[in-house]
Amino acid sequence: MQRIEFKTGEQRKFLQKVIRELNVPSLRGLLQFGITTKYSTLKNYYNESRTLPKNLFDELCTLANFNSETIQKTTLNEHWGKQKGGRISKRKS
Repeated sequence: MQRIEFKTGEQRKFLQKVIRELNVPSLRGLLQFGITTKYSTLKNYYNESRTLPKNLFDELCTLANFNSETIQKTTLNEHWGKQKGGRISKRKS
């Protein structure tokens, strides 16, 4: 699954814009729009401890009527975590 990576602080700003655009009181309010992601996972995305999956990013852009092409982001390939882990373990050997 592809992931979307933002610069530091930008992922939270993106989610705040979505919340504002959809006129919901908080992050939990996004769940009423049929998002299947658990609230605790949404909090992790909001705190920027995890990167957003591309399908969730696209769904949020569609709900909020954002053009995903104009948002500054980096799309990570499916195996970016495995590649990073391999490089780290190789250095330790």
